[in-house]
Amino acid sequence: MSTLKPAAVRRVAVIGGSRIPFARSDGPYATASNQEMLGAALDGLVERYGLHAPGAVGEFVAGAVLKHSRDFNLARETVIGSRLDARTPAYDIQQACGTGLQAVVAAANKIALGQTESAVAGGADTASDAPLGVNDGLRKVLLEARRAKSPGARLRALAKVRPGHLVPDIPRNAEPRTGLSMGEHAAVTARAWGVTREAQDELAAASHQRLAAAYERGLFQDLVVPFRGLARDQNLRPGSSTEKLAALKPVFGLDRPEPTMTAGNSTPLTDGAALVLLASEEWAAERGLEPLAYLSAYETAAVDFVHGDVADGEDGLLMAPAYAVPRMLERAGLGMADFDLIEVHEAFASQVLATLAAWEKRGLAPVDRSRLNVAGSSLATGHPFAATGARIVATLAKLLAERDAPGRGLISVCAAGGQGVTAVLERP
Repeated sequence: MSTLKPAAVRRVAVIGGSRIPFARSDGPYATASNQEMLGAALDGLVERYGLHAPGAVGEFVAGAVLKHSRDFNLARETVIGSRLDARTPAYDIQQACGTGLQAVVAAANKIALGQTESAVAGGADTASDAPLGVNDGLRKVLLEARRAKSPGARLRALAKVRPGHLVPDIPRNAEPRTGLSMGEHAAVTARAWGVTREAQDELAAASHQRLAAAYERGLFQDLVVPFRGLARDQNLRPGSSTEKLAALKPVFGLDRPEPTMTAGNSTPLTDGAALVLLASEEWAAERGLEPLAYLSAYETAAVDFVHGDVADGEDGLLMAPAYAVPRMLERAGLGMADFDLIEVHEAFASQVLATLAAWEKRGLAPVDRSRLNVAGSSLATGHPFAATGARIVATLAKLLAERDAPGRGLISVCAAGGQGVTAVLERP
């Protein structure tokens, strides 16, 4: 009996990316759906890399965190409505804020194993067009009426509707297991790690200043496609400074003395979409495309923020990368000194600073701040949950390519549910 030989693992190239400018919720994209935003990013990628031909892309992988029932097949519907070949297979993925990066990992694995030659991966999210659920009391009444066997029974069921049933269920930015918002969880972690207000404001100001500088020098010229009147991220404040941020009032952790987290050092609710084009080296060579970088490692982790050391913040909601990154680097035989660039998703400035401290506590060398988020990150761009990972992958790959020398970059993304998704990009 013959057996299948294991496929040789191939290098996975990051060819490029495409995203729309990120916008504050209830702003320019207030009426844009996940599919519309994701489609705009996909069409930008198709145009930039000439992906119009039948079978040009092997697979499309994307997701969203805030999804309507109409988005049940979001990735596939996006393909059908785009300029990409409608025969391109597609599927959805979701891992909270790690969705975009996890989509990249899922697509990369198939390319690495020779199951496809190319793929597009990423995500979209809209906080503006968030789904509103039917009040649970009304839902139960309606189900009772549907199950009724006679008109009279149906009327008796419907007579149970009360005014309070007309209040919709609105998605909350809170963990189901704790009832605390992500910001309140981050405030717990900030206190546990002794993260100061001044350090948070300094990191936030640097994010805006560096993103503004990156736009000015044209870094995003082939990464961002205009959409609904925006050509750059709406949340960007080029004139941001620690002095201006210091004037803002705290908004999280108000139940304890001296709260430190403000709207300025936390990411705003954001709408947007981002995608990455991945391929085998052979696919890229056939089309005369030079890879920006290669994916060489990835790791996920989770913490028990419910039963763990939540009160002291060691295993806070957003601290899973504190475990994923050391594990990944040990497996790859790398240390912090081996990285030219480091990208840490800025859900909150306090979470970034706590993560850096946790890495040191777990034996990693201190991060050189001049290598950290050199083109700004989520505090400046905003954070459409499922889009952030793809934004970071494309940006980091472009930054590595710009250096025109061998280099290596680290990606760290924290996610709701106490999860973290991390990866390594290399340019040989």
